[in-house]
Amino acid sequence: MPFSSLKEKLANKNYSVSFGEVVKINATIITAKGLHVSISDMVKIVSDTTGQETVGMVTEIDADLFFITPFSFVEGFRSGDKVFLDSTGLNIPVGPALLGRVVDPFMRPVDGKGSLKEGKLTPIIKAPIAAMKRGMIDEVFSVGVKSIDGLLTCGKGQKLGIFAGSGVGKSTLMGMIVRGADAPIKVVALIGERGREVPEFIEKNLGGDLTNTVIVVATSDDSPLMRKYGAFAAMSVAEHFKDQGRDVLFIMDSVTRFAMAQREIGLALGEPPTSKGYPPSSLTLLPQLMERAGKEEGKGSITAFFTVLIEGDDMGDPIADQSRSILDGHIVLSREMTDFGIYPPVHILNSASRVMSDIITPEHLKAVMKFRRLYTLLKENETLIRIGAYTKGSDAELDEAIDKKEDMEKFITQDSTIQIPFSETVEVLIALMNS
Repeated sequence: MPFSSLKEKLANKNYSVSFGEVVKINATIITAKGLHVSISDMVKIVSDTTGQETVGMVTEIDADLFFITPFSFVEGFRSGDKVFLDSTGLNIPVGPALLGRVVDPFMRPVDGKGSLKEGKLTPIIKAPIAAMKRGMIDEVFSVGVKSIDGLLTCGKGQKLGIFAGSGVGKSTLMGMIVRGADAPIKVVALIGERGREVPEFIEKNLGGDLTNTVIVVATSDDSPLMRKYGAFAAMSVAEHFKDQGRDVLFIMDSVTRFAMAQREIGLALGEPPTSKGYPPSSLTLLPQLMERAGKEEGKGSITAFFTVLIEGDDMGDPIADQSRSILDGHIVLSREMTDFGIYPPVHILNSASRVMSDIITPEHLKAVMKFRRLYTLLKENETLIRIGAYTKGSDAELDEAIDKKEDMEKFITQDSTIQIPFSETVEVLIALMNS
């Protein structure tokens, strides 16, 4: 190994012999004493008997005692084990070697394709883009999905939520967006999902193609801290490429599992539970993650899609409600449309893009408004039409909606293996509304 490289490695490590001692352990928290630590410091716990090691984070301090949330489980550790301070902090190596790989939150490969080259160290936790340094969202970001590109157009640097109940089709839509998105770099964070879903998502939804894609995985069997910081680590990877002036697509599945991880951590530390058992820290954590996406002046952009699992299809869920207030738009997936065989089941009337009117042409906007109006008329009069109580000729606009119903449903339906160019989507939409 070259001397300069060895010197750099040594400079990033703390080989001090000072250490603390574990005094108490429960299922999720290790209590220790004997070190001067700060909140968010990284520590290593070493078992005196088995030599087993784990890394944890200082999450609470009480006089001479400090409380550690471990990144793994606590089995095998006991009182008296040594605790060492790790001066590297919560940093991860990032770089082009990550492209095409599946990694854990510490950027360790989990795809069996060998080790990664050492990359530039970057902190997992960073401040969001300063408000006055954010660039204006003035360019269309195409995702290749007609219902989104045509009726919920998003822009480069926009943050959107995909709100769906279980089994409605959000993973399929995520795959369509990753394959069809107009972005040179794609970062996918799979947080808190079943381990079985990771290879399924790669093979079924992405077709096994990870070109220019980084997948960061923290499954449901990982510790709460791994799930929490998996999301922040994935965002740091996206920021690395954004700082190089590149446009990045960031997709995270799911915000709900991320918030649940913080709920476990917060309740273990004694935070009071609020709505649905979520402590206050679960809600304050969401903007710290979501606001890091966006467009920065003089640099690139991160266009983000965050999936939110709606338990029992309840849009009043505290995580869904908080997410909607932070994001620049929301895409709601409808179970009713899934039952009718309409895929992707994007509920146009319940969804919105807050920047759409600023980035599309007046002709396109006019077509969108007419589509929504006709679709609303169909939904409002659906029962009358089905039982034959509506007489054609009573309302000219409703007559037009009925005539175009089949074509409108065809427009919002799309095979998951097909991506449609943005220009073609707009052309078809305008032609449909003007016919």
